[in-house]
Amino acid sequence: MIHVVAIITAKPGQREAVLRLFQANCPAVLAEEGCIEYLPVVDEPDFGPAQTPIGPDSFIVIEKWASAEALRAHGAAPHMVAYGKATREMLAGRTIHVLTDA
Repeated sequence: MIHVVAIITAKPGQREAVLRLFQANCPAVLAEEGCIEYLPVVDEPDFGPAQTPIGPDSFIVIEKWASAEALRAHGAAPHMVAYGKATREMLAGRTIHVLTDA
């Protein structure tokens, strides 16, 4: 199994717009062959000092894929290309961690 932790940082004030586009794209991603989980998450408010917040402009995507091949196909899927074009000017950056079971 392949795990992905993607940290998406929007330009100031753009996170909600990016999240709306992301959530609209989720059904197409979840229908992809090999997609097990694809979920955007944000900071839990008021958790306390044990938490390291990601901040008001960022969200994290938790993904699980059946194989590296499925993940590669996901990156090339037409709906992902369209999502990338739609959000390109709204993003300040992204960090993608592709992981496997230890």
